[in-house]
Amino acid sequence: MTSMTDMMVPWLHFTGGDNLLFATWHPSSKGAIAGACVGLALLALFERWVNAMRGAAEAYWGRRALALMSDNKPEPSCHSPSASAEAKGSGSVEELKISELPSQDSTTRQRRARRTLPPFILSHDVPRGALYAFQALLTYALMLAVMTFQAAFIISIIVGSGIGEVLFGRVGGAKSHLLH
Repeated sequence: MTSMTDMMVPWLHFTGGDNLLFATWHPSSKGAIAGACVGLALLALFERWVNAMRGAAEAYWGRRALALMSDNKPEPSCHSPSASAEAKGSGSVEELKISELPSQDSTTRQRRARRTLPPFILSHDVPRGALYAFQALLTYALMLAVMTFQAAFIISIIVGSGIGEVLFGRVGGAKSHLLH
């Protein structure tokens, strides 16, 4: 039978004794709670840094995928504007009228419009998955700390996340958080 002191308090509180992530880690003294708060703030700040590095890596991988896709483009055909300018033999840049440009049939336009995703590139997609999984691990560890209802832990996580966002948020790009 468990006593009332062994049970988790299901409301916001500042008292100690809650298990924090592990059964053996239950800060109960004021110093232990303060140390746990510093650790949680640093963990939240680290999560924001991982998010920023993930955003920077996504941007880099996106640029590399575009470069790879543009390297695989076919040579200009005789119907392209540059080929028609070369055929005129002037050697200078000329203005082309819209009416002189070859018309594209609907199947060509549809074929080009279908490609909305970059290709699967193992050296990009495996690290992307690993970074996402690691960030999810950090996020869920912070969530478990919040679920203790220990108000000092929650405040520390919010402060650490805020400082991390101030320091690293501009690097992460549009994807500012793991769970949208």
